[in-house]
Amino acid sequence: MRILEIKDEKRAQRELQKLGADPQGVTLMAPKAVFRAVRLKKVRSVSANILKQEMLSLGGEAATSYGAINLSSKYTPLLITGTLKQFRQLIAKLKIHQFGLPRIAETLEQSLKNYDQSPPPIKIGPRTLRFGQRTYIMGILNVTPDSFSDGGKFHKLEDALSQAHRLIAAGADIIDIGGESTRPGAKNVPVHEELKRVIPVISALRKKKILISIDTRKAAVAEAALSAGAHIINDISALRHDPRMAKVAAKYKVPVILMHMLKNPKTMQKNPVYKDLIFDIMTYFQESLEIAGRAGIKENRLIIDPGFGFGKTVEHNLEILKRLKEFKVLGRPILIGTSRKSTIGKILSLPPSERLMGTAATVAIAISNGVDIIRVHDVAAMKKAAKMTDAIVRRL
Repeated sequence: MRILEIKDEKRAQRELQKLGADPQGVTLMAPKAVFRAVRLKKVRSVSANILKQEMLSLGGEAATSYGAINLSSKYTPLLITGTLKQFRQLIAKLKIHQFGLPRIAETLEQSLKNYDQSPPPIKIGPRTLRFGQRTYIMGILNVTPDSFSDGGKFHKLEDALSQAHRLIAAGADIIDIGGESTRPGAKNVPVHEELKRVIPVISALRKKKILISIDTRKAAVAEAALSAGAHIINDISALRHDPRMAKVAAKYKVPVILMHMLKNPKTMQKNPVYKDLIFDIMTYFQESLEIAGRAGIKENRLIIDPGFGFGKTVEHNLEILKRLKEFKVLGRPILIGTSRKSTIGKILSLPPSERLMGTAATVAIAISNGVDIIRVHDVAAMKKAAKMTDAIVRRL
């Protein structure tokens, strides 16, 4: 006897085919072998009760708060559980209801679709990143005197370029260049100083066959970097720090990495608290996606980063790693940056220079939980870790 963990329809189909099941039977039975649990944060109680009865009639389950049952609460959280087959039948039923249920049906349908497939490709400069085939590697290049792990090592132009060439030779797909440290407690760097640090490096690398990302919260720095040859904006404030940032991204038609951060680098680690960690981060992303949309940034140019270490405790960071796949419902590529972070140091009691193996463990877990891009210092080692993990988790 074996207990199978069937996470998607393709795996269900393979197991049925191994049995020698009839091809038509495989098609009919595969959706019945995949289970999903979907949680909605806030639904009108009257709508939730209708949805619950519909799901129960299909053999699935739906749970609400007690206040929804006696209608003492206008809104309720909702947990729906069932097979893919039951969810598809439920969606069809909800589409012909009222009380906002057709909208819930559309969101539910899209979320399930996003969860079960790779995000669409993104064209970046001369390249197109095709997600789901392998994990892409973003190499970190901090041209700062005070970054937590390598501050001061690559502050001089010649040192920065030498490191960039090492990252490229090691197999980086993207070089992420930052001129302002965002370590906990870091102070703001003036625009002119940040420009002085990053623009010469970008200008020198623009002829290389490498994608360049500018790690900045400031629109003026982003615009100058894009003019100098950068291809991506990596904004740790998710378009919130500088009101002009979204307009710059829209103007240059470049991808933007939206990262979640609580407060700002100077205050983010002062007792970070969440009501519901994953839901709170998801809500933050939804708001940033709306900011991007209003500015004219196309959705297919957006990448999300849950912000490992940015306004999170050790427990928060571990929970994010374990539940990364939940962010797939947004339908966007997921980036994660765990490299040498303090969570690894606290668990292993090691300084940043000795956190290679801890980083490799987080990279492997992140990829197995749905990440598309990893942001790392040690490109050569992490590329090997990613390749090995890809061979396991991206098998058909």
